[in-house]
Amino acid sequence: MTQARPVGLLVEDAVAVIRIGSPPVNALSAAVRSGLLDALAAATADPAVRAVVLAAEGRTFIAGADIGEFGKPPVPPTLSDVVDAFERSAKPVVAAIDGAALGGGLELALACHGRVAGPKARLGLPEVKLGLVPGAGGTQRLPRLIGAAVALPLIAQGTTLGPADALRLGMVDEVTGDDALPAARRRALALAAPPPRSRDRDGLGSHEDFEAAATALGKQAAGNPAVQGCIDCVAAAFSKPFDEALAFERQTFRRLMEDARSKALRHVFFAERAAAQVPGLPAGTAARPVASAAVVGAGTMGGGIAMVFSNAGIPVTVIETSQEALDRGLERVRANYDTSVRRGSLSAEERDRRLARIQGQIGLDAAVEADVVVEAAFEELGLKREIFGTLDRVAKPGALLASNTSYLDIDSMAAATARPGDVLGMHFFSPANVMKLLEVVRGAQTTPEALATAVELGRRLGKQPVVVGACHGFVGNRMLARRTAQAERLLLEGAAPEEVDAALVEFGFRMGQFAMIDLAGLDIGWRVRKATGKKAPVADALCEAGRIGQKVGRGYYRYSDGARQGEPDPEVHTLIECIAGEQGIARRAIGRQEIIERLIFPMIDEGARILEEGIAARPGDIDVVWLHGYGWPAWRGGPMYHAGVLGAASVARALEGHAARSGDSTLRPSDALSRMAAA
Repeated sequence: MTQARPVGLLVEDAVAVIRIGSPPVNALSAAVRSGLLDALAAATADPAVRAVVLAAEGRTFIAGADIGEFGKPPVPPTLSDVVDAFERSAKPVVAAIDGAALGGGLELALACHGRVAGPKARLGLPEVKLGLVPGAGGTQRLPRLIGAAVALPLIAQGTTLGPADALRLGMVDEVTGDDALPAARRRALALAAPPPRSRDRDGLGSHEDFEAAATALGKQAAGNPAVQGCIDCVAAAFSKPFDEALAFERQTFRRLMEDARSKALRHVFFAERAAAQVPGLPAGTAARPVASAAVVGAGTMGGGIAMVFSNAGIPVTVIETSQEALDRGLERVRANYDTSVRRGSLSAEERDRRLARIQGQIGLDAAVEADVVVEAAFEELGLKREIFGTLDRVAKPGALLASNTSYLDIDSMAAATARPGDVLGMHFFSPANVMKLLEVVRGAQTTPEALATAVELGRRLGKQPVVVGACHGFVGNRMLARRTAQAERLLLEGAAPEEVDAALVEFGFRMGQFAMIDLAGLDIGWRVRKATGKKAPVADALCEAGRIGQKVGRGYYRYSDGARQGEPDPEVHTLIECIAGEQGIARRAIGRQEIIERLIFPMIDEGARILEEGIAARPGDIDVVWLHGYGWPAWRGGPMYHAGVLGAASVARALEGHAARSGDSTLRPSDALSRMAAA
């Protein structure tokens, strides 16, 4: 079977329409680049052609460069060759932008002599999110078109704009109410000759305004080489002739391609895309329609999950056991929306629309019409089994029955029903209306249709779904438990809470281990430990002393007068020393490198076990969980990527050494990590 050409050419009424048809996103692959040059050459040579329109098939204009070519030997023609040819065309070229024009796609559109956007157009230069700068003139043409002070934040933050904002800023010349192609044809014919090119425009604006924008961005992203690269490239538009500035941009792009942070961010990009592919799902498996939802529990998590559904336009019923609990939960939801209105991130009208989609009811019978029911009750397996048993009776056939549990047995809940195939985990992260991760937990009997429904629903809710297997803690919390155990052990051996937290923040986390526990509340883990018979001497002693975290002003840190930033507390230091003495542990000074290795390397070890057991399908899935659920710094790629950078053998050796020095046998590398190292 002959493959269709990725670029077509149709001449009609003196206009040559060059149309890209390279699904799914019309990326600028070598074949597309070559096809574009051939089509432009043919249009230019045709005496019947007065003007050219660049268009694309499908819902995307051009999603950017073919990222699959990154790191490989370049294949001519380059994107810069194509951009230059369109810019130098003797016949006017207008881009008809229907859908996303991102990265190289927008750079090519900027080189055209005009741009018309349809109602679904999205325009942006997101390369900075891959640790790069635009590499085909974006940092030079956009500033000259809309002004450097305006263009710089768009470039350095990877912002994507809709058609109205793009028109307001001058990125496009016209916005249509439907298909952009007819308007682009008219505009192209109206241009008797190509107008001034983006490269020739004198629209950079005030250098002082640019410097102010650059200074603000530099402070926000200190240490981020890609952001600094964007600043330097736009600055070059003021100090260098266009071609020299273009060469400087390309040099910066190539340098960042080899930067460790950039490589990690590109890994994240691929890992997120791969996580959306569910392993073992039969081809053609269709998701069930979801038009309504119910959430069991109006607590902090239940209310947040209800907001997630409403924000996505899905009506949701919040179910509680008493009117008092229901009122309290719905009031918390309203307060969250009111805060967004005060901050200016949500209009009062939109708040009212979202609140109208959230209804409260008493009793599980209220779930009778829901297409999906998410249980968000207390983390007690007996209670959850009871809820699922009742849902089995009241929920309609085919309804998805999901638990928001963070670590409990999904299969035990499924066994409480006569429809275990419809049961799975949908583990949202707190605050549910903010955090992007959704762990979709596949039970032993979860059907492919139920799994596909949960994954598709997760995307619709604006989450990053990752399918994981059923085990205690799944992926994220199972690995976190290893870090938490070592953090406790480090305190007993001589580290202070603030030293442990400082090491993690220096590594790249926004918050340290103990500050995070203080924020969540020590009583949560205490309740779990009491239910499972586990011990954490320091944490348990703090809870027994009433120091359960920020909400009471005392935890691992002291929070004076309602402060959100904790202060080291000598009382905690004394308590730790006493417990260490009771256990006969000789305390010592512990350096930051050892702290980091003992916190991070056991997580990597647990990740190796998780992969070997099939709880996660790919190392990248584990990385995505930690990136979006636990604040792992994206520029370090995730724990399993980090293991690859260091070398699994190096991690195993370090764990052996720490186990020997500390006498802590739990630090010894697992057979799974040893096998990973050998491989």
